[in-house]
Amino acid sequence: MFKIVEKRELNQSVTLMSIKAPFVARKAQAGQFIIFRVDEQGERVPLTIADYDRERGTVTIIFQKVGRSTMLLGEKNVGDTIPDFVGPLGNPTHFGEVKKVAVVGGGVGCAIAYPQAKTLHAMGVQVDLIAGFRSKDIVILEEEMKAASTNLHITTDDGTYGEKGFVTDKLRSLIEAGNRYDLVIAIGPVPMMKFVCTVTKDYEIPTLVSLNPIMIDGTGMCGGCRVTVGGQTKFACVDGPDFDGHQVDFDELMKRNATYRKREQHDREHPCRLTGEVR
Repeated sequence: MFKIVEKRELNQSVTLMSIKAPFVARKAQAGQFIIFRVDEQGERVPLTIADYDRERGTVTIIFQKVGRSTMLLGEKNVGDTIPDFVGPLGNPTHFGEVKKVAVVGGGVGCAIAYPQAKTLHAMGVQVDLIAGFRSKDIVILEEEMKAASTNLHITTDDGTYGEKGFVTDKLRSLIEAGNRYDLVIAIGPVPMMKFVCTVTKDYEIPTLVSLNPIMIDGTGMCGGCRVTVGGQTKFACVDGPDFDGHQVDFDELMKRNATYRKREQHDREHPCRLTGEVR
């Protein structure tokens, strides 16, 4: 069993938890993920590792309470346990020889952008971190992101905090202001990553994206997380989750991610006939 040693509500729907998992913490690197089950009958849910502490033996995850499993996980508190917490899975991010990087995060994707920026910043790389949110009330990890970057730029769609506009607007303005990036890393909603790649393609800037397709086993056996990259089928769990954003078929990815949306909504809201509980 894996014990919850820290819990923090970042906003109304997003929760940070640190899990005691020393074997996972020992090997974890930026870009990798874990798979958890909230109970023995639960589904397998992949979450990118937001942070880790090798000395404490803890791994930090940040999740949005949108499905049944994440809602159940969100109900747990410090001292509670979960039965399964497997990882690290996937490949760590390979940054290459870089001196200046723009890291772009959107919404909860900032939880994944943060460890990327933190790793680069620790390497002595100049990091411009662009974090986009719909509004001020859902901004997360501001202090952490500020400490993990050279320059932090926060944007909000409605202008209630930071600069009004989208992350793509800010990225383009930074590029046009003369910033020469060796690499751009984009992590967030699929449409956001798609449009970031549209911007960087105009300027021929290499771009990495972290993909989040439907995933089951996390070991490359089920084929559920297949994506098309450069016209070839790849599996996000073993070939990724990072890919060349200019080669990803984002439209196909969006369609696949929506496959079970109605069923997930029904599963989340349908009450148990025996207990009346929504499980």
